[in-house]
Amino acid sequence: MIFDLDTFIRERVTRRERSLLDADFARHDADLHARIDGKRVLVIGGAGSIGSHYIKALLRFRIASLCVVDISENGLTELVRDVRSAGGDGIPKEFTTYPVNFADPVFRKIFNARGPFDIVANFAAHKHVRSEKDVFSIQAMVENNLLRARDLLELLSHRPPEHLFCVSTDKAANPVNVMGATKRLMEELVLAYAGRLPVKTARFANVAFSSGSLLAGFLERLNKRQPWACPLGIKRFFVSPTESGELCLLASVMGPAGGIVFPKLDAERDLIPFDQVALDLLHALNMEADACRSDDEARRKMAVVKRQVVAGREEGGAGRAGKISWPVHFFESDTSGEKAYEEFYTPEEELDLETFENLGVVKRARTQEVAEIDRIFDALRSLFESEDLTKARVVEALTEYLPTFAHLETGKNLDQKM
Repeated sequence: MIFDLDTFIRERVTRRERSLLDADFARHDADLHARIDGKRVLVIGGAGSIGSHYIKALLRFRIASLCVVDISENGLTELVRDVRSAGGDGIPKEFTTYPVNFADPVFRKIFNARGPFDIVANFAAHKHVRSEKDVFSIQAMVENNLLRARDLLELLSHRPPEHLFCVSTDKAANPVNVMGATKRLMEELVLAYAGRLPVKTARFANVAFSSGSLLAGFLERLNKRQPWACPLGIKRFFVSPTESGELCLLASVMGPAGGIVFPKLDAERDLIPFDQVALDLLHALNMEADACRSDDEARRKMAVVKRQVVAGREEGGAGRAGKISWPVHFFESDTSGEKAYEEFYTPEEELDLETFENLGVVKRARTQEVAEIDRIFDALRSLFESEDLTKARVVEALTEYLPTFAHLETGKNLDQKM
């Protein structure tokens, strides 16, 4: 059967027929063209789900050049194929991709040779809560989300762009996991540089079916004929991949320096449970869930389904009305750092709800001097050099720097889940 993922996201996940950002693109059309057309653009982390859709939103305009940097060589290849296949007049003649890390010395050479850039957007980040499993993964997260971001801002301060964007996350508001804490510190870093650079950021919802996400994992498991695992009762705000790119584009060129942009979503209307998406997805694929009480039960039942598929038989493996029953282990979430709810701002933060139709802006958030940020970063570097380093010590240090950080530790992580 032909399955249209975009339609499914629109009808069953975001439940919006049109993009959340349509009204804002119409409202700011003239300013967007004035700020984007003819510009030279650098996108870091542009092969990922959000970065690639930022590029697709950007190519609606007539930019002069586009340079994309990402550590994923395969991701860049697919990005180029995707953009070239879609065609359109927005693809600039100077369109170059580089599979390098933006912390590598070769990146500085690329920056100096291909620049100066008018618009710079950085999407390179550790984004998964699962990446806080131990001190090694935490150190890698801190280095990527904070220390390298600091070096990038310093590099850019010598050749400032007109617009600069660094992606954040909703988990930075009252963080309960290390990933959210690093992003909150990244926001403070951005705000510290706002006097030198026109830098802004954005917190936003889960990107439906983004690479590595639970929802994308459902489709991967189907292709690999593997059972599903899905938490019960966990509700999240969602934006479509297209909306994620549009949101970041608006934030990057229309947001105020030092501003934190977020989507205006309603908790009553827009919070969607993961388990409901799982059931809806199976239904859309003419399947149904075979609820299991454990990973082992799901794997055993999956072995039966695979034998039936190979044999080309439907008897015994079909549910009601001939639908295939797919094993799903529905479980209560019990892993570290899992926030029970989502929020885009805190009561202490001052908001601008007028500039955009469907976006808000956190303004005058807590700021620190660059020297204070450097003191924190130096302390984290010293901590990681300690021979008796533990996750608890890192969490303790982050809590000292972020009074609102209330880490949720259960002793379990997502790598222990199916």
